[in-house]
Amino acid sequence: MKLILILTVGFAVQACPQEHHFRRHDRHIQQRLRDSNVFPPALDRNEKILIDSINASSLSIWSEYYTHRRNVAGEDDTVPKWTAKQWEDHGFSSRLDGYYVFLNYPVHRSLQLNHVNGSTYQPTLEEGVLDIDKTTTDHDRVPAYHGYSFSGNASAEYVYVGRGQRVDFDRLKSLGVTLEGKIALAKYGGPYRGIKVKNAQDYGMVGAVIFTDPGDDRNMTEAKGFAAYPDGPARNPTSIQRGSVTLITTYPGDPTTPGFPSKEDSPRMEKKTVPIIPSLPISWIEVQPLLQALNGHGISAEMVNRSNWVGAIPDVSYSTGPTPGATLSMSNIMESRNAWIWNTIGIINGTNEDEVVIVGNHHDAWMIGGAADPHSGSTILIELAKAFGKLLKTGWKPKRTIILASWDAEEYGLVGSTEWVEEYVPWLKDSVVSYLNIDVGVSGSIPDFSATPDLHSLTTSIAKKVIWPDGKDRTLYDIWEEKSGDIDPLGAQSDYTAFLHRGGIAAIDLGTTRAPYDPIYHTHSNYDSYYWMSTYADPGFVIHKAIGQYLTLMLYHLVDDDSIPLEPANYGPEMRAYLEELEQIISSSNATANLDLSTLKDAISSFEESAQQFNTLRASAILTNPDLLTELNHKARDFSRGFISQGGLPDRPFYQHLIFAPGVDTGYAPVTFPGITEAVTAGNLTLASEFIEKTTKAIIVAAAILKA
Repeated sequence: MKLILILTVGFAVQACPQEHHFRRHDRHIQQRLRDSNVFPPALDRNEKILIDSINASSLSIWSEYYTHRRNVAGEDDTVPKWTAKQWEDHGFSSRLDGYYVFLNYPVHRSLQLNHVNGSTYQPTLEEGVLDIDKTTTDHDRVPAYHGYSFSGNASAEYVYVGRGQRVDFDRLKSLGVTLEGKIALAKYGGPYRGIKVKNAQDYGMVGAVIFTDPGDDRNMTEAKGFAAYPDGPARNPTSIQRGSVTLITTYPGDPTTPGFPSKEDSPRMEKKTVPIIPSLPISWIEVQPLLQALNGHGISAEMVNRSNWVGAIPDVSYSTGPTPGATLSMSNIMESRNAWIWNTIGIINGTNEDEVVIVGNHHDAWMIGGAADPHSGSTILIELAKAFGKLLKTGWKPKRTIILASWDAEEYGLVGSTEWVEEYVPWLKDSVVSYLNIDVGVSGSIPDFSATPDLHSLTTSIAKKVIWPDGKDRTLYDIWEEKSGDIDPLGAQSDYTAFLHRGGIAAIDLGTTRAPYDPIYHTHSNYDSYYWMSTYADPGFVIHKAIGQYLTLMLYHLVDDDSIPLEPANYGPEMRAYLEELEQIISSSNATANLDLSTLKDAISSFEESAQQFNTLRASAILTNPDLLTELNHKARDFSRGFISQGGLPDRPFYQHLIFAPGVDTGYAPVTFPGITEAVTAGNLTLASEFIEKTTKAIIVAAAILKA
């Protein structure tokens, strides 16, 4: 409640791309077979006001503003101030929350291949300037670099390490490839880039160069007949993926203030989550000569025999190397400093001040652009604010408080949102019903959802209320069910991370992702531009409009329904599915006889029983007992705090959710029952037994909150 009072004072200055998983669980499909879908969707008066308020032309205008300004974290407060003003125009009390955080910026970058014969090759490490795409020509465009990368030089022979997973490095060692003292050449895909650099560092390598491979673009390539951007939808060969290399699997946020908010007078600690070897990003066209120089040297791709090892760069055999005597000389000189970042916070107080719903997106970008990441989300939040402003003018008032948040420094490692959560975590645990995240709101044509199980039912029901803009009389639900049909668990891909893993708060990350023949989304590249979005990804901004309508209706029901639309019971079938996956992992590790999962199974059964009793009681209270319904609403809000009640995961105490967490060797992607799963994978059965007990207790605590 204290934060609500602080946030109402008015304006005063005070961390991406989803990779779609085409998998469907039977537990989802059977429910959907029983669902009915009506077209056109039936909407009540308030829903229609909100739906009709989202305007595609306005979305294009907001996108044009955001994507034509340099807004790297820590450089300027113009964009967050402008965002605050837009929200204020629609009835939100707005302010900036500042944090004083550690950041670094590029001073000098270079890479040179020194051939055995004495000749050299020096890539530019730059993206091509395109006259038709005006922001790529800006004299103030942002260099391609890795945020939080190590400042230093390295010169050594180099080795191609595939996607840079631990299994890749282990495979190379088993084949006799020397890694120590070498530079790693890794391609994007699979684990988060910071994991690739950390793995190279752990195996004794002295630098890392990371490139995008057109082989990961599947069918949308020049080799398969599609013209490259800007002439067509295929990848521009010079595109470079920037990004952070901090170790978000250990701790997101300011690496110098783990566990507490970063203020000007905050004590600073050793930076344990940033690399100690330099790294650089590069395009596929400029990495081609480096890979070609390895052809026929070291171990062949056939002998390595690793999935996703071979890409599609022409005239490259993807041999490991090293090529004796051929060296890379890399320089990555960074300027490190503490700088102010600015989160924009907007608020409309609800009737129930101890029930709050937060909607978030970030505003910092790696380039002048960011039309998909993050500004497809930024534009949608302005239209959402406009829609609720119109509803407020009818005399409507939300039952629950609405907070809008535009986070800063998400790209460096979820910094702005993490520092904010660390400042307000006691209040958040007491009050927040749900956190809704929209980052890459539009990057393709497939609706994409990752969410905690208690939000699954709302996720699908709202999808049936939004018309999909393909002219075929279908809803967003129809497209999602046809093209995807699953809701994935949450890892650490965007700003929901601290809310979920530190606060135990129900959360969703939503947007769209690419279908196989959609235009290539140039992640963290200068080509994630307004021209690309308006010409290829979403001409007319009609997908923006549909996703904006979806998010607006989801927020409306969370803040207006008498009964909070969370379904704790949905955790039951999900946990049973996670348990089946865990049993398969244990069985394949030959640890079945040494690990007893019976208490975990019993805890899930107890949770299911409590959730069923809760549902029965809530159904009755909705009709007859408003006071009891308020109590049950608080239980729906609070039960998931039980999942974080047993402390954090081994060596990463920030991550406290014992049902899912980002994987140690994946970064973004989630692992279910992480304490147990990762202990088994590491062969530590003592630790696995410890986390069977902790996870069991966490589920029992969650069940008790529902039942008490």
